[in-house]
Amino acid sequence: MKSFTLCLLALAAVANSTPIDFEQPQIESRGLFTMRTPEIVRNDGFPLESHKVQTSDGYILEMFRIPYSPNLRNEGQPKKVAFLMHGLLSSSDCWILNGAENSMAYILSNAGYDVWMGNARGNTYSRANVKKSPLLPPFWDFSWNEIAMYDMPAMFDYVRYVTGVEKFHYAGHSQGTTVYFVLCSTVPKYNDLFESAHLLAPVGFMNHMQSPLAKVGGPLLGKPSLLSKLIGSNEFMPSNEFMGLLGDTACRNKSPFQEICGNVLFLIAGWDSQHLNYTALPLITATHPAGSSTSQLIHYLQEYESGYFRRYDYGKSKNKKLYGQKEPTNYNVENIDAKTYFYYGDNDYFAAVSDVLRMALKMKNLKLYYQVPIPQWNHLDFLWAINVKEMINDRVKDNMLALD
Repeated sequence: MKSFTLCLLALAAVANSTPIDFEQPQIESRGLFTMRTPEIVRNDGFPLESHKVQTSDGYILEMFRIPYSPNLRNEGQPKKVAFLMHGLLSSSDCWILNGAENSMAYILSNAGYDVWMGNARGNTYSRANVKKSPLLPPFWDFSWNEIAMYDMPAMFDYVRYVTGVEKFHYAGHSQGTTVYFVLCSTVPKYNDLFESAHLLAPVGFMNHMQSPLAKVGGPLLGKPSLLSKLIGSNEFMPSNEFMGLLGDTACRNKSPFQEICGNVLFLIAGWDSQHLNYTALPLITATHPAGSSTSQLIHYLQEYESGYFRRYDYGKSKNKKLYGQKEPTNYNVENIDAKTYFYYGDNDYFAAVSDVLRMALKMKNLKLYYQVPIPQWNHLDFLWAINVKEMINDRVKDNMLALD
């Protein structure tokens, strides 16, 4: 499995990228690969709480909460809740790496929200199960379907219990949008939970995906095969000290290897990195990739090959047993009727414009279909572009406040 991961990374390292010829905002490295969400948030001057919840199938998930803003001095006051959910190979770290002025979590906190950041099973913060060890394959026997059906309800119900709120705002990036689609289409009652849902780079239908990973991996792993069985359920691209060390040395500001670091990150998302905040790369590379299951990746490759938004394809025999038919059943996205906001980019190799439009046309209650007016805007720019505050984060904040 490690050799498979290294082969994929090698594809990224040989790609061309756009030179950076403008001034980048400066972000301090702040402690190398030892930095994680608690240290970063507190160093940025915000309070933080850690909360753990157990899913019904035994996974222990860690969430982080910024309960109030030190800039508003609103500790103990009733507040609306905003819940943030990361994408594939990511974690709660993704919402805080662009600095105290530009990151989504801090912007929402300063707007008066009680901010919660989720972590899916298998990532840096959620590597425990009451019966299974992450050192063995059974722990990794899940795709994003299980994240949607087990992790999200467990975290949502916990947040409601702790805060006492009946509804809250949601923002998800990439896989954080996929699990929203899955949960709300499969268990329609969860539509009532959302005051609004803001989906950054929405990922559902995927047959127009342009990622090199899809071009190479789709034909190999996009259908049940001997190879997919041999790969099995394992960890894909875990976060470790090597990646942290890489983040502080090869990817530090003014390093000649910065472009290569950017290309590793853009393996899935798209090569044109001219908007990436390169001075944030030490922190980004120190915290990403945050780990996932190989089945999460394979499930996406199945979407690419099939052209459908549907459950995991185990092969005809097991499908018949699980779904009552030889092919996986489709997610009924027509069931989604929560207030939903789409934000997408033209240069997104993972969430192609035509696929985003196809999903948008199925939404009953789509309130916004916003195209970032920058042709080069890609999948990771929704998190770490130098102008993400103006293009995305302030817009999400304002759309939430308009409903409160």
